[in-house]
Amino acid sequence: MCRNIRPLFNFEPPATDEEVVAAALQYVRKISGTRKPSEKNLPAFDAAVAAIAKATRELVDTLETTAPARNREIEAAKARARSADRYG
Repeated sequence: MCRNIRPLFNFEPPATDEEVVAAALQYVRKISGTRKPSEKNLPAFDAAVAAIAKATRELVDTLETTAPARNREIEAAKARARSADRYG
């Protein structure tokens, strides 16, 4: 899976629509193999992003957990620490 797609569930504050669309865009870019589709393929590309964003929003909004919500800043700091360990 694409490294740039981040978990969106169980965060405080909840994932924004912009984060959901960004994840959908990254997914469509990954599976289509293109960052910028041709003009002919743009409608299909945009429709796929919209459909995946809608499905993602529905999924994130309906998932349930008993775990406490994660803090975005703490999770980002953990990711930076892992990256520093990996890449020096």
